[in-house]
Amino acid sequence: MASSSQSGSERVSLPISALQHWLFCQRQWALIHIERLWSENQFTAEGRLLHEQVDLGRSSQRTNTRILRSVSVSSVHYGLHGIADIVELRGGIPFPVEYKRGRPKAHRADEVQLCAQALCLEEAFQTRIPEGALFYGKSRRRQSVRFDEGLRALTAATADEVRKAFEAGRTPSPTYAPERCDRCSLFSLCRPKHMARPPRISAWMRRAIATTDPPA
Repeated sequence: MASSSQSGSERVSLPISALQHWLFCQRQWALIHIERLWSENQFTAEGRLLHEQVDLGRSSQRTNTRILRSVSVSSVHYGLHGIADIVELRGGIPFPVEYKRGRPKAHRADEVQLCAQALCLEEAFQTRIPEGALFYGKSRRRQSVRFDEGLRALTAATADEVRKAFEAGRTPSPTYAPERCDRCSLFSLCRPKHMARPPRISAWMRRAIATTDPPA
């Protein structure tokens, strides 16, 4: 396992979802996890319904595989906690599966989220988990994810970055990116187009003075 700068007993446990939000958009992460804001749109609603369908399924037993759903996971070492959509026990070795509504992405946020679940499961089962899978609703297929040293290091480093940002308690300024921002459910709360170029206070003062009625 990758080392950590602080022991688990000294840290506040972070939700695993915070790592995924951070890698997708640091401002989105701050709005959700620092400012406690949330809004739903078509895409988040579809994702929520997909997870509800997964959660409604029953745990089951196949040949040499037991399927567990909506599994609470946590790690003292990494200071993380969350819910794994599905954990398949294959000969006693956990195989986490995370469900996503869309398609595979260019960034690694989904992989880090899955790897964080695996790190928690490794601590609980005292075993090494070589891989898991991401199931995407658009393709209706699983994408295998190897938990190699690079992904493990990225996951641990992301957790450290998120923890430091959480302790600092600052919300980053937005950077407008149409392919990301236009589909975000927090678009109206974030206001990336407006806040990326906030009006100068001097210009506001000039307008305010100009519209103020002179004294009688």
